[in-house]
Amino acid sequence: MKNQNLKEMTRYAVMIALTTVMTMVVHIPTPGTKGYLNLGDMVVFLAAVMFGKKGGFIVGGLGSGLADVLLGYTHYAPITFIVKGLEGFIAGSLLETNLGEKAQIIPMALGGVWMAFGYYIAEIFMYGAKAALASMPGNIVQGLFGAVVATALSMALKKTGIFDIH
Repeated sequence: MKNQNLKEMTRYAVMIALTTVMTMVVHIPTPGTKGYLNLGDMVVFLAAVMFGKKGGFIVGGLGSGLADVLLGYTHYAPITFIVKGLEGFIAGSLLETNLGEKAQIIPMALGGVWMAFGYYIAEIFMYGAKAALASMPGNIVQGLFGAVVATALSMALKKTGIFDIH
């Protein structure tokens, strides 16, 4: 039991670190909302595929929130923890359904749409409706791009048998 918990925690830690790195490697500032676009969503979705809703939430929230802190976007870190955590949770929950088994990209795309909507709601209070609305297209593209890449990567990883992916 202890070895299983250690193995699970190690996998989570690796995916949290990978999410942080992928978020930080390419981050494109969005002046209107003082946020940024990034590549971390694909790792959040991979975590949802690999670990389910619990892992999707943990990896999405902690990995993305840590990137905010390290990049100096500390004002976003609590929001990111919730928004990206729920992005992973939503994708992981829907991946466990018949829909997720038939068309893996749809649960991930819905997680990405949630992410854009979650930031939109938070940014209305932070910057006003116009600035929040201006960030929506970029966030939607980021979420959908992450879903497409994560779908392709998870299919490739399943074929290798390296990971125990659902």
